[in-house]
This record gives sequence, structure tokens and C-alpha cells, in this order.
Amino acid sequence: MNTAPQSRPKNGLLSRLPQEVLGLILPGLERVTLQQNDVLFEPFQTIEHVYFFEGGLSSEIAVNGSSNRIEVGCIGVEGMSGLPVVLGTDRTPHRSFMQVGGPAMRINAADLEKVMDGYPALRKQLLRYAHVFMVQIAATALADGRYNVNERLARWLLMCHDRLGDELALTHDFLALMLGVRRPSVTDALHVLEGERLIKADRARIQVRDRSGLEQFAGEAYGVPEAEYRRLFSS
Repeated sequence: MNTAPQSRPKNGLLSRLPQEVLGLILPGLERVTLQQNDVLFEPFQTIEHVYFFEGGLSSEIAVNGSSNRIEVGCIGVEGMSGLPVVLGTDRTPHRSFMQVGGPAMRINAADLEKVMDGYPALRKQLLRYAHVFMVQIAATALADGRYNVNERLARWLLMCHDRLGDELALTHDFLALMLGVRRPSVTDALHVLEGERLIKADRARIQVRDRSGLEQFAGEAYGVPEAEYRRLFSS
């Protein structure tokens, strides 16, 4: 379902733009409803559209020729997909898809480039978000290398909670992809967090019961990208 935008965007990047800048990009935007598993871009293929999310959760996946896959970042209402376009290229080795569906505003990649060329303030705003996303990718690498699976799961659940709220429609398969482990390791880690009464896990749904406790459990594995986003976009 595609419709022209009729109200101010709910997306965290677009909503912070000055009205005159927003007026330049709005004509090229259309509201769409993305479904679970919708693909936003494939490895080494031209990125046709950039999506500014108003809900849901997208996952950016690093893959290689042997079909090994691991999630390196997630994006929700705070951000956008298609960051390679902002950085001056039309493709990436990564794959992006919707883990949880939701509304978004999309724009043709070429149209976005034209607006950025004509209005440096927009490019600066989007480049700042690209920086935040790179910080998130680096934090993921640090967590994968220095924290145990229980702490890493707590971190990812906090990141999902930031974007989706208390009820997380996350399957064991997706959690395994997020953490780069096998499903039995996910089950064991969920049991640990349940035993601490931090979450309640069903087959394909997780409820966060104690956000503060989950943050304490994750420790320094969580929080750096989030703090950087607040530093750059709090106003």
C-alpha cells in the first residue's frame, strides 16, 4: 500500500528537519507498509529506494560467498535504510530486510541524491546518522568479541525494545542470526534471562519485564551508539 504523506513524519530523522528542508524532500516521499521479511536491498545490487521507518525493525546482514550470515545492525523509527546512497555509492555487500514489519516513508535513491546535492543541511543530517550506524556496527563487533552470549542477547533485546516496545515478535532463528550462534545457545541464553526475571519468552514472542535489570545485565555491551544518537539528535 502506497500513499502520499499527509502529515509530518514520525521518523526520527525526518521529524527533526527544519520545515523548509522537509518541504524539499516531502514531494518525493511516499508512505508504504512493509511486511515481515520484505527485502530492502540485496548484496551488490543497486539500491533503488531509501526507507525512513515510522515503525517496525529492519536488519542489516553481513554475508559471504559461503552463505555465512550475521546481523551487524538494526534500524527502526530512529533511522533509515540505504545509507550507502548517503555515502555516495549505490550498492553494498550487505543485505537488508524487515524482521518486523511496519510503516515507512520511501524515496527513490536518485531523487534523494538530488535533494542532498541542493541542500547540504539534509546531507549533513543523514551523514550524522550514518556515523551513528557505524558506531553501532563497531559496538556489535566489540560485543561479539568480548561479551558472552547472555550479555549479547541482553544487548540485542534492549536495542529491539528501544524500537518496538515491550512486546518483541522475535523468533529463535532471528535471535540466532543476531548473535551468530546456534539455536540451542539462544534457548539457553533466554532461560538465563528468564531465570533473572528480566524477560518472559514464548515461542516467537519476548516480553521485556525489567528494562532496568536488563540494562544492568548487559553492562557496557549496551549504550554507546544510543548515547551517540542522543548527543547528535537530542535537539
